[in-house]
Order: sequence, then structure tokens, then C-alpha cells
Amino acid sequence: MGVYRVRVSTGTSVYAGSKNQVELCLVGQHGEAALGELLRPARDQEQEFKVDVSEYLGLLLFVKLRKRHLLQNDAWFCNWISVQGPGDGGAEYRFPCYRWVQGNCILRLPEGTGCTVVEDSQGLFKKHREEELEERRKLYQWGNWEAGLILNVAGTSLSDLPEDEFLENKRVNFEDSLAMGLADLAVKRSVNILSNWNDVDDFNWIFWCGYSKLAGQFPTPSWKEDAISGYQFLNGANPMLLRHSIQLPDHLVFPPGTEELQAQLQKELKGGTLFEADFSLLDGIKANVICSHQQHLVAPLVMLKLQSDGQLLPMAIQLQLPRIGSTPPLLFLPTDPPMVWLLAKCWVRSSQFQLHEMQSHLLRGHLMAEATMRCLPSIHLIFKFIIPHLRYTMGINLWARNGLVSDCGVFDQVVSTGGGGHLDLLKRAGGLLTYSSFCPPDDLAEWGLLEVKSSYYAQDALRLWEITYRYVEGIMDLHYKTDVAVRDDHELQNWCREITEIGLLGAQDRGFPTSLQSRAQVCHFVTMCIFTCTGQHSSIHLGQLDWYSIRNAPCTMWLPLPTTKDATMEMVMATLPTVNQATLQMSIIWQLGRRQPIMVPLGQHEEEYFSSPGSKAVLKRFREEQAVLDKEIEVRNENLDIPYEYLRPSLVENSVAI
Repeated sequence: MGVYRVRVSTGTSVYAGSKNQVELCLVGQHGEAALGELLRPARDQEQEFKVDVSEYLGLLLFVKLRKRHLLQNDAWFCNWISVQGPGDGGAEYRFPCYRWVQGNCILRLPEGTGCTVVEDSQGLFKKHREEELEERRKLYQWGNWEAGLILNVAGTSLSDLPEDEFLENKRVNFEDSLAMGLADLAVKRSVNILSNWNDVDDFNWIFWCGYSKLAGQFPTPSWKEDAISGYQFLNGANPMLLRHSIQLPDHLVFPPGTEELQAQLQKELKGGTLFEADFSLLDGIKANVICSHQQHLVAPLVMLKLQSDGQLLPMAIQLQLPRIGSTPPLLFLPTDPPMVWLLAKCWVRSSQFQLHEMQSHLLRGHLMAEATMRCLPSIHLIFKFIIPHLRYTMGINLWARNGLVSDCGVFDQVVSTGGGGHLDLLKRAGGLLTYSSFCPPDDLAEWGLLEVKSSYYAQDALRLWEITYRYVEGIMDLHYKTDVAVRDDHELQNWCREITEIGLLGAQDRGFPTSLQSRAQVCHFVTMCIFTCTGQHSSIHLGQLDWYSIRNAPCTMWLPLPTTKDATMEMVMATLPTVNQATLQMSIIWQLGRRQPIMVPLGQHEEEYFSSPGSKAVLKRFREEQAVLDKEIEVRNENLDIPYEYLRPSLVENSVAI
């Protein structure tokens, strides 16, 4: 009983407001009160009104809202609704929404504190949870766009996804940048098609614009240097391939005359300074055919040494795996003729491009994030936790499936793993996904990178993981007081089980859990989910424009791998992509790698899914710890020749949004 103060917030996107009337109803523990048709929501506005309620409602549980229309259904994007109880000291309740309200259906918004099944001991939200989960399973159905790949949310176009998944401001920006990229591509193609390129530096012609800050500050020849080649394994666009050697690889073959090299490798191995990058995942993948011309793939093995000054230098490159009954593969060395050694490194960088884009970026960075929407109601704290880190991901993933890796897509047009090989590579890589590989403390320790001081990726990934873990732990401690509360939360258990058994096609034999038995396990699993969608994606996304120039990362190779150590500049140029392929590669890399104008840094999302003071305090500490790390990285980078910024919190995006 008494006067309630109600505030309604509408989103900022172009069509967020509505000319339709909205009616509200307050639902409390002891009753409910209809407030009538009170507003026509205005874009980017907070509207406030007061209503006198005669009923005694008690603790508020829900706001029910209904948007009515006669002729035109004018959708409304509601941010949140706030209700303050009677009197000056009345409690204020926040009801988060952050979704489109369409049609005439009644939408029930639960109060935003967050509530697990165990906490809802009186069953106040039981019916709501069940109905919402049923609706979500219909809305987000499992699909399988390619047999043998991890599952995705079904949909063949953006119109198949809920409106909430790709707001028009993001859609407009994405489509505008794509149109600009295609226009730039057309101009460059029309001019360069008459060009006669005789040297790798001639590829500069396709850099009329779109240089990244880092790529622009390097002198042209630097990409050829061994130090830059080694540095990229530590801190480049794909730092997830490097491993500390504990023995010489079984498939490393030493042809006659390489005894001195073998002794050098053994010396580095004993000294703990030998590393390797193994591309054997590419072995047997069928290469593309482009313009009726067979393209070529190799599966290199690179042996590297870590010097006392932190530089990582390649010692030997083997471009293919040995075959029984065949001539042993060549070992390419830094002492070989310059063009021979350069060509071998180009083959390695082309292989790196394939594994980065398909395995590290698309599979591990994008496709892993599509299970949460089905299995948790919006009142569950895990849903509230993860939903900001999934913003735009479904739409971006669908665009990738339709435009990049589809039939006649970009990969089929210009990439050596296109034409079906890229899908075989995805399947092969998907079958090797392990839980530990998504958790930097475990992954970096397993591969011996924690003590490598010049691996700024390893240092920053570990620090950001630890900060994120403390954030997760802070929220979990507010809701799960005991391990029993974790085990008894059947919504949590169903979410975990569905990700592992269904979404990942039965990945429990590779360490992914099918249940969570303790608070520590929940914290680890949720941190993995958030880090995968934020820091891990950032570490493999932000470096594309810096490192994936056509010379440093050719998308395909036109000639077969060399069988002798006899190479010329003409052979190098004939092996690298054509003018048209190079131009298209750089246009796509610009589209994927550019800094986004609509960008939300990690933890800085405006959406407030949690309403309790305790939750807000945990988020505040998370942001403060990020600011400290951000400043430390900034100070460190001032003393580096090549600053490493891909895990700097102010540059890490809050979700996989591109």
C-alpha cells in the first residue's frame, strides 16, 4: 500500500522507442497491482511516474509488462524498470530487461538480485523459470551447419536469430564497413590488375590505407628478419602454437650432413632453451583449387632457440612430415641462401595463417560460445554473469558461416585450405579440444611458457585470468555458500552437461566437465567461459591487422613446396598469392582486424543485470584491478621495441563482437 515511484529506461539504438502503449503490473510476494497503460516509451529516455497502490504487495518479485498495438507493432527496446517502494526509505527494486519487447505478449521481468534454484526455496520463481527455459529452448535450437563440427545455434540468416542478438546500430556499422571494404577492394583491384609485381616489397601497393599503428611503424624489410619470425610465435597474432621442447620431436628427421645441427639442438634441449612449433594438424588436409589452379599446403615443424636476451630465433624448418619409403624431407636452415631461407619461412607463415584463422580464431574464439542461451533462465546468476560477454556473438558467427567459410565464400576464393579442406581442418581441430587448453594457468604450464619472460602473451593472459577469476569468485560467494548448494543446482548442472555432452559432441574424455561439484569448479568453469569470449579472443583477434600482411602471412601458396635448396626471387613471387588474392586478403583482414567504433571494453558494459550492492561492489573491484593491470602494461610497453597490447584490458572487448 502506498505510492510507488516507477522509472522506465529505453535503449539508445535508432528504433528503441515505441509509439505503442505499454502497461505495467507489479507482482509482490503477497499480491499484485495493475498500473494501467502508463507510457509510450521514448528512445534514450528515462521516464518516471508515481502510482498509488491500494494493495499490500510485500517483497516485489516481478514487473509484468505488455505492449499493446492496434495496427502497427512498433517494437520497444527496454533497458530496465526501477520501482521504489512507498515512503522516503522505501526499498528500490531493479528489473533488468535489455531486450526487445514485441507483439502483445506479457513479459515477466524478475527482480535483478539473481537467484539460484537452491536460493528459491519457497518456489517463488519456479513457474517463471520453467516457462522461460521452455521458451529459450524453442528460440535457441541446436543446429549443425556441417556434420562432425561442434554444434551451433540454428539459423541460416540474421532474421532467424532473435532481434536481441544483433542490434541495428551494430548491424549498420558492420554493413557500412563491409561496403567500404568492398569499394576499396574494387578500386585496388582495378588499379593493381595492370601492375607487374617482381619483388615482395611490391605488395605495398595494396596498402593505400588500412595500415595498423604497429605495422606502419616497421621498416619494410623487418618482416624478413629471423627475430621477427620468432617473436610472432611468442607474441604475434597466434601465440598458441609454441611449445617448450622436452625432447626432440619423433618426426624431426636429420638428413645426412646435418649432424652439427642435431648436436646444436641437443645442446639447446639440455639447456632448456629449445622450443618448437608443430603444424602437423595440417598434414593430409586437401588443398584448394583456385581459378583451376591447384594450391598447396604443408605441415611444417619449426625448431627455435630462446636466447638470453629473450629473442626467439628459428634454428631449423622441416616443411613436411616424413613418409615411409620416401626421401627424407629437407631441413631448411638460417645458413641457407637468403632466398631459400625466406621461402621456407613464407611456407611456415602461410601455415600459421591457416591454423590461426580456422583453429585458434574461428573454432576456439567464436564457435565455443553458443550454448549458454538455451539452458539458464535470466534470473540465474550464471546467465547474468555471462550474457554481457555474448553480445553480438551469434550474429557474427552466423555471418562467418555464411560469408567466410561457406561454399564460394572468402576461404574458397583465396585461401589454400578452402574448397572443403578448411572444414576438415575444423573437424580435426574440434576433436582435439581440451578443457585445459582454454585455461591459461593449465595451458601455459603444460607447454612450458610460464617462465618465458619475453612471452608477454603468457604474462598478460595469466594476470587477466587471475583478475577474472577473482571477479567470478566474488559473485559466486554471494550465492553459493556451500559445495552442496552447487551440486543441488540442477539448472547449473544441466547447463554444464549440455555444453560438454551435446554442444561439444561429447568432450568429457578431453577434460570438459559434465557436472560441477564444488564452488572452486564453478569458478574455474565460468572463468573459462568469460576468458574465452574476452581475453582469449582478443589475443588472437587484435593482431591480424598488425601481422597478416600478404608477405608475412600469405593466404595460399601457388607452387609446390621446394624439393631443393635452390630458390630465386622469381620463385618466391610465383609461389605467393596473386594480385587479386592479395588484395582480397588485405580487405578481409582490414574488415576483421580493424578497431571497432562500437566497442565495449572488458567489464565496462552499461547493462546492469545484477542489482544487489554486493554484486556491484564485486564488479567495481574487477574494474579497479583491470585499471591497475592496464597501467602496468602501458608502462612496460614504453620500454619495448614492439609493444604488446592485445591483452591490455582497455583494448579487450567484452564479447566476441567481430
